[in-house]
Amino acid sequence: MNDYDPVNQPPHYLDSVIECIDAMVAVFGLAHTQKYAEIAAFKYVWRMNKKNITSDEDKLKAIWYLRFSMGDDPRKDLNKVEDIQNGF
Repeated sequence: MNDYDPVNQPPHYLDSVIECIDAMVAVFGLAHTQKYAEIAAFKYVWRMNKKNITSDEDKLKAIWYLRFSMGDDPRKDLNKVEDIQNGF
């Protein structure tokens, strides 16, 4: 997918071999990283409407982190979309 996606694939997260969230799991463990994700979701809800007129991006980021915190990695959805686009 080449579309700009600040929620699921921010450009500044794609300049490394490993994503930050995966490095966090490797260093701190899954349980601690999931707790971080829950706290990050709180941050996005807390600051909704403060950066932009609409809070859609912050809501989507909060949802992303909440899903990750519950063991539902949202990145798997991107793989499904890419598989469909590639005819798999």
